[in-house]
Amino acid sequence: MTIFSETVKSRETGRTIAPEIPDFAPGIESAFPQTFPEHDYMVESTGEAVPDFIKGAYYVNGPARFGLGDLSYKHWLDGDGMVASLHFRKNEMRFRSRYIRSRKLVAEEAAGRPLFRTFGTSFPGSLLNSAGNGLESPVNVSVYSFNNRLLAFGEQGLPWELEPETLETRRQFTFSGRLNDASPFSAHPKFDGNSGEMYNFGVFFSPKSPRLCFYCFDSGGLRYRKSVPLEFPCSVHDFSLSRNYAAFYLSPYLLNASGLLNGRTVMELLSWEPEKGSRIVILSRSTGELVASIPAGNRYCLHLINAFEEEGYLILDILEFDEPLYGHYQPVPDLFQTVSHGGPVRFILDLKSREIREKLTLDYSAAPDFPAIDPSLFMQRYDDFWMLGISHTGKDGRKFFDQLVHANWTQNSINDIYQSLPCRYLGGEPVFLGEPGSRDGMVICQEFDARSGKCQFLLFEAGRVAKGPVTRIPLKGNLYLGFHAAFSPDSHGF
Repeated sequence: MTIFSETVKSRETGRTIAPEIPDFAPGIESAFPQTFPEHDYMVESTGEAVPDFIKGAYYVNGPARFGLGDLSYKHWLDGDGMVASLHFRKNEMRFRSRYIRSRKLVAEEAAGRPLFRTFGTSFPGSLLNSAGNGLESPVNVSVYSFNNRLLAFGEQGLPWELEPETLETRRQFTFSGRLNDASPFSAHPKFDGNSGEMYNFGVFFSPKSPRLCFYCFDSGGLRYRKSVPLEFPCSVHDFSLSRNYAAFYLSPYLLNASGLLNGRTVMELLSWEPEKGSRIVILSRSTGELVASIPAGNRYCLHLINAFEEEGYLILDILEFDEPLYGHYQPVPDLFQTVSHGGPVRFILDLKSREIREKLTLDYSAAPDFPAIDPSLFMQRYDDFWMLGISHTGKDGRKFFDQLVHANWTQNSINDIYQSLPCRYLGGEPVFLGEPGSRDGMVICQEFDARSGKCQFLLFEAGRVAKGPVTRIPLKGNLYLGFHAAFSPDSHGF
């Protein structure tokens, strides 16, 4: 940490820092240049060798273009998406990164200037999407494989298909024309590996009749969609899936979408109204029908961890906060200045009585995010999960993710925490890479070194992250701090 008692310039960065404001993220501005270059090259690891069982492709999506010309974006969610990959094959690794050639990116590059409004940035004449009811997606949140296709997702927009090896953009993916730009679609689909189904949702932010739209897809395409009325136009980012149910935590974070027509941004139109209360909404996976709507206090949830059914109960695990997080994603690069406390919470739900039977909280409140589990245990009982945390949560001053946290539901106290060195920051959802025939494995995430301006990927023993990475995969330069990541074991070489 660096504390400046008078207005001075940081020796590391040359930025002018306001007096008396602690800076818990010195140099973080170098992680947010206006653009990032695309890359394609072989990489080598240091430390222990990459285990032989890691074969396939790791992908991460995130915002990588933070402005054009004289315009700089204000919010972390504004940046145009880029997907990066690490392909692991026969003791060789290849790194690639490419922008997603979305309609927004292509049109703005052709015009040589910004055209579309973003999540937190507006300008005179800024445009909405072709349907005129929302943002033109920068496709910058997540990337997943489905039905032998690689799909990149953004908030409230259809995904874009990428070539799995080269990352070239193929097309916007409309599910054989069954969906279009008027179809709300989130960045957090869920996949049932046994049935081959993909589920997703979106919200119609109508001020008079808001609705949750729930989708089920199989190998043949869209199997069904169901529209469920909402009491309020809630901003919903994520959901969870169990064997029979889809679970949503609806926070009273409301969006007045009609204001978009008046040139305002989504960030300006969101309002936190805790007096309206939060609810856990449960839908049937087989039909999309409402099963239960259960009062759940008045806190906020951005990401869920997992859900499973046991002894007649639905267990729902989430990260719960005192207040919404989107306001802490700005201004770029001075993020998380007053980020609220939050942490892992387990709800044990009785769907017959439609009530919370029990609520359990783990002892970690340093604003964790990007939770991940062993994907083979999705929708099943599990104990271990991983997430990123911010060590200086609760203190005023800009900060960023600097902890990798390994938690276990059987242990209330969390002690397995990797603390990064000063001026080093973590990005990208931690991804568990399991060893076949074993519960052991590795966890991979990204680290940015503000002093060198370079990134590397870190590999940890999944059960002992506190001892530090056992393998490092350094890149030749900088890489955006990513959002969500995934691993595909079915990649076909280079």
